[in-house]
Amino acid sequence: MNIQSAATAAARAQTGVLATNKVIRNTYMLLSMTLLFSALAAGTSMALNLPHPGILLTLGGYFGLLFLTSKFRDSTLGLAFVFALTGFMGYTLGPILNAYLSLPNGGQVVMNALGATGAIFLGLSGYALTSRKDFSFMGGFLMVGILVAFLAGLGALFFEMPGLSLAVSAMFVLLMAGLILYQTSEIIHGGETNYIMATVTLYVSIFNLFTSLLHLLGVLGGDD
Repeated sequence: MNIQSAATAAARAQTGVLATNKVIRNTYMLLSMTLLFSALAAGTSMALNLPHPGILLTLGGYFGLLFLTSKFRDSTLGLAFVFALTGFMGYTLGPILNAYLSLPNGGQVVMNALGATGAIFLGLSGYALTSRKDFSFMGGFLMVGILVAFLAGLGALFFEMPGLSLAVSAMFVLLMAGLILYQTSEIIHGGETNYIMATVTLYVSIFNLFTSLLHLLGVLGGDD
């Protein structure tokens, strides 16, 4: 390799590093904003004591807004749909939190779930960012696992099977932990270059991790 080729390769590598750093910075900035907005929506829903929209409307709203976010991922309109999606999910979380807070030790359960979610996310994200390990091999397993857990969760809900519901929550804790590692790795290694979609994936991971831990801790605490 001559000097010119080496210089060109070095310049391309530097450009790639800068692009990756930009995606990381934009992703975590947008994630912070969406988490705050979602928390505000949840707080408003709790304060107004709004009813839960139900499983069908929740799934319709989630998948509809997720589709629109993906469709407009490369435009500013995509940002609007990101906040619409996270705000909607925050609204659906409000009635769930009110239900737990009405229990004798519900406040402790909520705080424990929140603390555990934060610790898991920060720990796994920090590990992926510092170790720079490639977790792309987990993609297929996570996709299949999430689909199976989702269908099992619907079955547990419609057929009223609390044991299966508890198992599904445990599955989601593990799957969301894996998804955090996978998505962070994808950002680092250039597998995901769109910060809007990276933000959505990480937000959904955090949301599902929190609600699953809430369910598990509530049962272990004798509240379900």
